[in-house]
Amino acid sequence: METLVHLMESWVIDYGYAAIFLLMLAESACIPFPSEVTMLVGGWYAATGDLNFFWVGAMGVLGNVAGSWVAYGVGRTMGRGILDRYGKYVLIRSHDIDRAEIWWDRHGEAATFFSRLLPVIRTFISLPAGIAKMPFGKFTLYTFLGCIPWTFALTWLGVVVEDNWERVLGYFDLPTIIIGALVVVAAVVWYLRRRKQRKALQAASAGPVAKSE
Repeated sequence: METLVHLMESWVIDYGYAAIFLLMLAESACIPFPSEVTMLVGGWYAATGDLNFFWVGAMGVLGNVAGSWVAYGVGRTMGRGILDRYGKYVLIRSHDIDRAEIWWDRHGEAATFFSRLLPVIRTFISLPAGIAKMPFGKFTLYTFLGCIPWTFALTWLGVVVEDNWERVLGYFDLPTIIIGALVVVAAVVWYLRRRKQRKALQAASAGPVAKSE
């Protein structure tokens, strides 16, 4: 991780706005280049005058939106088919996907916006939006609006702390670990509950057969 951080730092220093755009695009396309590093370093170089504060933030937002389009497209074109075909192996049925799509129709705008403010989740939220076939215009709008506060806040923080950005980066570790752990726990709980329900249904359907014999 330390090697990746220093590599990202050198890219931003050497290539400026282009590096910020491409790194933020990669993050939103589910490639784990942490936006905290990209935008804090960008903010630091805005403080020195080598880069412009507005364009650092703007390139971060535009990169996030472009990367989100990639992940959304993957989810929309491949996600449903893969889940329909292989979801049964992790106890996901077509009925569950239908329910998720209905839920996304009702709450997708809020989920897309607020998830952009959360570590871990913000990287992957575009995939379920694509799978649920959220209207592309709405998806783009709420992605754009959600990226602005996160990206510009990190840029501003980089301006404030300047070359102390690596020390500040450590403060993001705990929230990232907590959110990641909560996602894993939620997935495990869901899986165990679904497995229990499946076994109960199998037992119920096998009961009358055994009785008649």
